[in-house]
Amino acid sequence: MGPIHIDPQRAVAELTTFNQKLAAGLKTLRSLDEVDYGATPREAIYREDKLVLYRFRGETSPTAKTPLLIVYALVNRPYMVDLQHDRSLVRNLLARGEDVYLIDWGYPDLSDRYLTLDDYINGYIRRCVEAVAKRCNVEKINLLGICQGGAFSLCYASIHPQTIRNLITMVTPVDFHTPDNMLSHWTRGMDVDLFVDTLGNVPADLMNWCYLTLKPVRLFQQKYVGLVDILDNKEEVENFLRMEKWIFDSPDQAGEAFRQFIKDFYQANKLVNGGLRIGESEVNLRNITMPVLNIFAEQDHLVPPSASRPLQQHIGTQDYTELAFKGGHIGIYVSGRAQREVPAAIHDWLAAR
Repeated sequence: MGPIHIDPQRAVAELTTFNQKLAAGLKTLRSLDEVDYGATPREAIYREDKLVLYRFRGETSPTAKTPLLIVYALVNRPYMVDLQHDRSLVRNLLARGEDVYLIDWGYPDLSDRYLTLDDYINGYIRRCVEAVAKRCNVEKINLLGICQGGAFSLCYASIHPQTIRNLITMVTPVDFHTPDNMLSHWTRGMDVDLFVDTLGNVPADLMNWCYLTLKPVRLFQQKYVGLVDILDNKEEVENFLRMEKWIFDSPDQAGEAFRQFIKDFYQANKLVNGGLRIGESEVNLRNITMPVLNIFAEQDHLVPPSASRPLQQHIGTQDYTELAFKGGHIGIYVSGRAQREVPAAIHDWLAAR
């Protein structure tokens, strides 16, 4: 390695700019408003245990004849789909005439320790689908499953296909044993029985630590160094803090459901290998004969495209569409590109059916 050459004038200029950013940041931080989330009015139409089923209200009445129910993952709060006024999948779908509903799973506590995947899929999701269908006086609804909620939606649509008109999956893992799936490599050798029997419910802080350490330099260091560059911009700082609030506002995981999900999906890969049972029902993806739209992110480190693409090989429908989004696992909801592309693609696909 040769000698390191430092331009003194450039170094002084960079230090001066850095100090100016820090000084402006102190002023910005004193002026920050309380950072909140959610841009869209909503009303609760159904409650059960910790769960709340919401209907969102747009500025105009919906024109779609079939309602759309969003099923989010258990591991994060669902307000990522309605983070703020200019970053809202929900708001953009409403603006295009969709009638949008969402399941908020709430925060499990010790009383939820023995909830199973059967409770979530054949219980909560089924009753929410029934509540939306009854409210809208339809026999079938559209289902949009996101990440783990997408895997749940595949199971539900396989067991109860007569209730779903169209199925949309976003950043959804299907084949859990692809070589580039970092989460899968972590969990396949895990003694999940010892883990759950010891902890009961899985603490949210432990889950967050696992996700962050998948990209430790980027998520523990670079983003906070980069924060200096925006400290003099109140709006950008508030956007940053809103994302941080979402990242660390995670629910604990019901122990028994976590045990089943790790064993059957990550370790045994039963969603594609077969043999998956949810309660008394067998999951067979060939039962999914309704139209399917599968959306995945090309730079997703949590659900790589290779984990989502195999869906086409295993379902029974001939009406299958893929949308590859240029972005990451979170960018697919909140980036400027996502606001332009994803809601329009979902609406146009639904409208054609």
